[in-house]
Amino acid sequence: MPAQLAFSGLVTGLILALPALALTLTFGIARFPNFALGAMVTTGAYLAWAANVLAGLPLLEAAVLAALGLALVAMALDACAFRWLRERDGMTLMVASIGLSFVLENACRFAFGNDARSLAVEVARPMRWHGLRINHEQLTAAATVLVLLVLMHLLLHHTRLGRAMRAVADNAPLAAARGIERGRIVSLTWAIAGALAGVAAVLIALDRAIDPLLGWNFQIPVFAAAILGGLGSPVGAVLGALLIGLAEELSALVLPTQYRQAVGFGIILLLLLLRPHGLFGRAVIRR
Repeated sequence: MPAQLAFSGLVTGLILALPALALTLTFGIARFPNFALGAMVTTGAYLAWAANVLAGLPLLEAAVLAALGLALVAMALDACAFRWLRERDGMTLMVASIGLSFVLENACRFAFGNDARSLAVEVARPMRWHGLRINHEQLTAAATVLVLLVLMHLLLHHTRLGRAMRAVADNAPLAAARGIERGRIVSLTWAIAGALAGVAAVLIALDRAIDPLLGWNFQIPVFAAAILGGLGSPVGAVLGALLIGLAEELSALVLPTQYRQAVGFGIILLLLLLRPHGLFGRAVIRR
């Protein structure tokens, strides 16, 4: 039982890693927590469902279209709202993201209704390995996330775009003085974050039904993962997601399953009290 829960926790953590990475990327560039992330995940899931079920496309093609579609949605959110508030404080931007989350969620309700929907995937018998029960969806999710994490590492550390993103995140005025166009980098960062959230939405939809609250149910664990790792730290977001996934699954050994989300709340509370900048974040020095 503990081994099965630990395995499920690792897979859950890997899935959480994608939206947590998206959250920390936008925070590092735009300097505010994007509370529209949950609604973005919901939107990505519905885009995948429409491509897969309504248009009859294979799941892989539907996932690619969902990632691209949500990247465009994220860029549109930045262009229509966040760009005009970029020079305002983080609280203003955060409130704007909360408002946009309601807009996206209700747009999904209007377009697709409130009924639960599922992707068109073949039902396959789970595999057994050394006593572990392994679903094909879990293998797909783990392999997909690991590939994307490697690609993100290469992007951030071995490309001009990645170096520009890190420069803007570290010191935007200095980056602008060096000729880096901040607006373009911010827009591309939103596109990358949207694509990551879109892939995460598909992986989540493989495991559960799609409804207007799909993303909201994952928002607290995602924020807990990003805060645990240190907002603005991509490596911290991934490691924090793995720890949150393990903690939530293993909590079933001592807590009823309906209290799993309380683990995320508890971790956020402890971190804010004991280490506000997270495990891998940098403390803010105020002069």
